[in-house]
Amino acid sequence: MLMRTDPFRDLDRLTQQVFGTSARPAAMPMDAWREGDEFYVELDLPGIDPESLDLDIERNVVTVKASRAQLDPDRSMIAAERTRGVFSRQLFLGENLDTDAIRADYRDGVLRLVIPVAEKAKPRKIEIIHHDSNHQTINA
Repeated sequence: MLMRTDPFRDLDRLTQQVFGTSARPAAMPMDAWREGDEFYVELDLPGIDPESLDLDIERNVVTVKASRAQLDPDRSMIAAERTRGVFSRQLFLGENLDTDAIRADYRDGVLRLVIPVAEKAKPRKIEIIHHDSNHQTINA
């Protein structure tokens, strides 16, 4: 089978995936983990003006948006490798997280979200009542 390849189209596709476009902004690198009854998410956003950060939640989808200002066109650049413009990332959270209690902190170029586990999702004990009026507790 003969396949045609266009290296410029492939390079353009790769560039859009890494740097994003105005229609599809670049993603931000992320780490996520759980400690006890809280989930932590850290997103790398170095050099972002904290005023440009926007954090929205709709149902169980958290959307993080930020922007880095464009370069001064009068500046004679030697290298310009840092991405500019709008950055966006959506996180789809499970039903077991308390989206009403999310906390966010931006420090040293890292946006940290702390998302607690919902009370309804935590293990709890259920009491079983026997007809002989003895009570016994079983872990659920």
